[in-house]
Amino acid sequence: MDELEPTEPGEPRADALARGRERFASRAWAEAHRALSLADRAALLEASELECLATCAYLLGRDAEYLRALERAYHARLAAGEGTRAARAAFWIGLRLLFRGEAAHASGWLSRAERCIEHEPGDCLEHGYLLLPRVEQDFGAGNYASAAASADRAVEIAERCDDADLLAVARHLQARLHIVQGEVQRGLRVLDEVMVGATAGELSVIITGLLYCSVIECCRDVYAVERADEWTRALAVWCDEQPDMVAFSGVCRVHRSEILQRTGDWPAAVAEARRACERCQPVNAQAAAAAHYQEAEVHRLRGDFVEAERAYREASQLGREPQPGLSLLRLAQGRSDAAAAAIRRVLNATPDVLARAKLLPAYVEILLRGGDVPAAREASQELGRLAETFDSGVVRAMALYAQGTVDLAEGKAELAASSLQQAAQLWQQTNAPHAAACARAACGVAYRALGDEEGAALELEAAKRVFEQLGAEPDLRRVAGLLQGTAKPDGHTLTARELEVLRLVASGKSNKAIAAALFLSEKTIERHLSNIFCKLDVRSRTAAAAYAFEHKLLAPG
Repeated sequence: MDELEPTEPGEPRADALARGRERFASRAWAEAHRALSLADRAALLEASELECLATCAYLLGRDAEYLRALERAYHARLAAGEGTRAARAAFWIGLRLLFRGEAAHASGWLSRAERCIEHEPGDCLEHGYLLLPRVEQDFGAGNYASAAASADRAVEIAERCDDADLLAVARHLQARLHIVQGEVQRGLRVLDEVMVGATAGELSVIITGLLYCSVIECCRDVYAVERADEWTRALAVWCDEQPDMVAFSGVCRVHRSEILQRTGDWPAAVAEARRACERCQPVNAQAAAAAHYQEAEVHRLRGDFVEAERAYREASQLGREPQPGLSLLRLAQGRSDAAAAAIRRVLNATPDVLARAKLLPAYVEILLRGGDVPAAREASQELGRLAETFDSGVVRAMALYAQGTVDLAEGKAELAASSLQQAAQLWQQTNAPHAAACARAACGVAYRALGDEEGAALELEAAKRVFEQLGAEPDLRRVAGLLQGTAKPDGHTLTARELEVLRLVASGKSNKAIAAALFLSEKTIERHLSNIFCKLDVRSRTAAAAYAFEHKLLAPG
């Protein structure tokens, strides 16, 4: 615990209490906490003052102190015969314990809250608050009709009692139910309405922070990236106005890191993720895990596999499933069998539609590298169906990219080029340079298969420039290798594709590595090799490589 703020010698308790209330009103949480704690040492605080102290403790990340102060407030309210206010304190204790995963302890406090108001006539305001955990429970169990009925009732109580906090939370729950049942746009509009109240300062501080975090998470889940970015910026402003607040600032930094990664400022993304870890680690393991995962993603894309491995493991130790990132890391390390086994396990254990959307792009990529084109095609079709449900440019881009890479592996270059062009345009519209560059690189491969070497070179060069700017070393090496195959074949009957394969064989790459570099299946590579051996009248990879050296086919000329 921090030291108490220095005070004037002999400062009266009343002055400390007044100072605490003043600092609380101005949202100077650390100073308010020190002053109220000092006043409490002189003489025990009253219930309303204990509730203020609890709020300060929560925002400063002092979870145990938050619960102790609320428990004292609960008993003080009961002693004063204020059953409804005692129920409110018990509700907040129960809710916090639920968030901590202490279900039995939480159930006990929520039962206490219900007992406090069991003789209250009609539906008092506290009845509305106690409906909220029921909604969450039914929501998690998939009992959407029951959850919706409880959420609707909570809205009615909030409107009758004119309570902005309850109304905002209940409407937010209604929005989440709309989204999970496929009414994505309707749900997002309700979330926008809720956030208008939050950003206008109409809600209490803890409710505001909880809603910011949940709404941004909802937007991210359905790939409403523009909304997620807008609310993240608003959250950042709100957090910056309260610099000593710990409770929500770490989560805000995680979201900032995600935006910075997508928009291409990778050094800043790593820095934000690390600051989020520092803020979250002592008080919010879930957020700290998300921060470690986010850091790992950037390291993987930059080719720093050792740091990526470390960060994925730290995320896992804090309870975060490190997929699909860890599988993509294994793929980049050449461990395609391990990547495929892990991503299959996770996808097969994931029935939730929203969660599957996050896994399918990696699943398609990994299966293609392993040569399982039929399974990759099936997964890309599922992603396409999800794109129709989400009505999101990001999901459409993901689906088009997956479809295009599968078409490439099946030799359907014209179809692939069309899908990949659209994917690149959508990624550019959403300000996602790395994803756009990946699509353009794959587009270059498709153009080359169609015989358009000049178009292929333009796409590959454009992708190369972006990868250089980002520091995406693995992608940069891959595209540089592809660019070496842009020369027109001369003095032999090899096609441009066969010449690419020959050059990669001569460089010592395995069929699996060649397939990965060219977005093809291993079976397709085997077919190309058979044609190469026949055309060059050789019988082995070594002989083919020797022919390439002898006839100066290894460098564009």
